Amino acid sequence: MPLFKRKPFSLLEPPKDLDSKEKVFQIRFTREIFRDYQDYINRLNLYRQRVWSCKISGKSNLTFEEALVSEHHAVSKAQKLPTELMAPVLRMIQYSTLGLYELVEKIYASLQEAVFEGLELYAKQDGLEAACRILKILGSDGTKMYEVGWLLRDKTIISTSVIKGEDLIHRRPPVSRNTLKIFIRDATSQNAPWVIHENLAKRYGIPIEPPNDMMFGEGLQKKGRKRREDGPMGDPKKKMKNDEEHINVPIKYPIDDLLVQPSADDHALLKRPPLATDFRVPKYSVGDLLMVWDFCLSFGRVLNLSPFSLVDLENAICHKESNALLVEIHTAIFHLLIKDEGDYFTILRTKKRKLKVTLVTWAEYLCDFLEMTKTEELTRNIATVRKGYYSLIDTDIKLKILRELVEEAITTSPVREKLSERVDQRQALAATKRESTRKAKDEQNSSIDGLQDDNESVDEQGKGKEEKDKNNISRSKTEGKRHGVQHLETEIEKLSIRSSPLGKDRHYNRYWFFRREGRLFVESADSKEWGYYSTKEELDVLMSSLNVKGLRERALKRQLDKLYSKISNALEKRSKEITHKLLLEEAVLRRSTRVRAQPRDNPSMSFLKYVNKWKDN
Repeated sequence: MPLFKRKPFSLLEPPKDLDSKEKVFQIRFTREIFRDYQDYINRLNLYRQRVWSCKISGKSNLTFEEALVSEHHAVSKAQKLPTELMAPVLRMIQYSTLGLYELVEKIYASLQEAVFEGLELYAKQDGLEAACRILKILGSDGTKMYEVGWLLRDKTIISTSVIKGEDLIHRRPPVSRNTLKIFIRDATSQNAPWVIHENLAKRYGIPIEPPNDMMFGEGLQKKGRKRREDGPMGDPKKKMKNDEEHINVPIKYPIDDLLVQPSADDHALLKRPPLATDFRVPKYSVGDLLMVWDFCLSFGRVLNLSPFSLVDLENAICHKESNALLVEIHTAIFHLLIKDEGDYFTILRTKKRKLKVTLVTWAEYLCDFLEMTKTEELTRNIATVRKGYYSLIDTDIKLKILRELVEEAITTSPVREKLSERVDQRQALAATKRESTRKAKDEQNSSIDGLQDDNESVDEQGKGKEEKDKNNISRSKTEGKRHGVQHLETEIEKLSIRSSPLGKDRHYNRYWFFRREGRLFVESADSKEWGYYSTKEELDVLMSSLNVKGLRERALKRQLDKLYSKISNALEKRSKEITHKLLLEEAVLRRSTRVRAQPRDNPSMSFLKYVNKWKDN
């Protein structure tokens, strides 16, 4: 059992009258059970403090669980002591008054010449040293002889012979000092003098009664004397009091979010704002929608596909008629797969397809890809696509097809080369940023030193003016450097390889922000539910609802604080654009009452006007 501040520590007994259906709190590594949550969290916090030490190895500054692991490893090492040495080593330990290190040295020296069956050492064979194993100890006219087996490197015996004791070569004892130290700690219950455990003494025939001259010696417990209060037979009331002192340790935050409980001294946390969920695609398909859109915009130059908005992609997928945006996306990815000359290219060559996908024939190439996936959910739509009714396929199936295309495209050489290129560019920009920051600091320090030197030589009248001018120059230079660093940070962000969540909240919901989309998306822990925040006010309330006592919400709040300006600007920009679109839609609606307006004039149908400006003709 680990030691608490180098003193014995007792675990709590299970509560009495515990009902099998009663909900309780249990600590995983001690199996202690608590009815009260505060008692549970206090005890758990105590175990997490670095005030514990390993009883066997003596390692300190550990948590309780680390001390348990250390004891387990120490016991494993202690068991490496050969069985033949157990009895003689225990005899040297029993009632020894030496300190630990002196006792270890004494035993180590005595084992230097120890020989027993099974011992591996070196011996002389035909005048040369060779590894061997003692197989049997023989006696001949008072002279000890040994039957040994000569060993190869893999410890296999190749031959045997009988040699004299003087031919044995003792290079080192059969056990190390560290193993002896651990064994002594593990085998004893008292250390002044050392007293081995009673069961070990009986097993190896070690005397239990102390020598007469040590019966009342220093370090032995005299008859009739009470044991120490912190020992196993101490006063129960004092023991309970000590345990209560151990338990009432203040909680050290942050802790796991689900363990955080509201308390009176907490500042008032705002209620988390509700999520908007007005997606046109099914909520469980929003992740696929974001993945496809983010890939197309991140690798638009590789695909020769000009940018488009997330709303346009969502509307295009839900549209029940053929539209240019979806056709261009499919065509661009097909051309990338053909250029890579992978599995898809092989299938097309087998079917003798042309390697140029057009807006008319793209559906045939889509059918070939669906056959390649061999996914029943997708292949069952091949007939529908061949008949020219792709637009009538369910929205979630369309997104799954696009997801499969994107996952296949990510493995192509052009995409991987682009990723490698961006990694190199990011590293170069990061190095430039570090160098700029270092130079700015050096210049700032040198300007301060220069001001101090110059101030000593100027007269009192001109001192203030000159100092002010130099301060202004220094400030302008510093601001210029700062703008340069900010520009580098922006460029590094543009070269981001993949999108990652900002963090997680108490319930493991993930928060996503995309640079080109003015919404803060929230994904449920099981990825089946999605929502978003779209206003700066919602962002402010969200940040005020995060409890920094929890590990996840603290990290999320830090990330939101870091990107607050960027996210809030994106949210406000989108809000203005939506307001502008609503005004346009109202204008279109009013005009349509007088003149029959074309549906393409409606901003919500803007995806129908999409033209791929980066298309490679």
